[in-house]
Amino acid sequence: MSQGTFPEFITRLPKVDLPIEGVRGWLSQAGDHQVVFFDIDPIGEVPMHTHGDQWGIVVEGEMELTIGDETKRYRPGDSYFIPAGVEHGAKFLSHFRTIDVFGEPDRYKAKG
Repeated sequence: MSQGTFPEFITRLPKVDLPIEGVRGWLSQAGDHQVVFFDIDPIGEVPMHTHGDQWGIVVEGEMELTIGDETKRYRPGDSYFIPAGVEHGAKFLSHFRTIDVFGEPDRYKAKG
């Protein structure tokens, strides 16, 4: 599968301030939640962590996602839900694009 990109009206959104090299995101901010359009290189593992509710859908690529004690492989069209406070982590196996909705309005900050 060739590496795609999000359309320009998405990439004109504010960029997310992310501390992980190889991870890019564009932020659509609302009063009670956030939507982030992620573009991720095959960076390997993101360690286990927790935060508020997260729902996402895979646009491109493949990842292994561990939610609690269960690890599954996700591909385009697959969706996932991570309840608030549940420990989770991911391994990115290829170039990966996803759309994630966070139940917290302040999960990420826009780059200044």
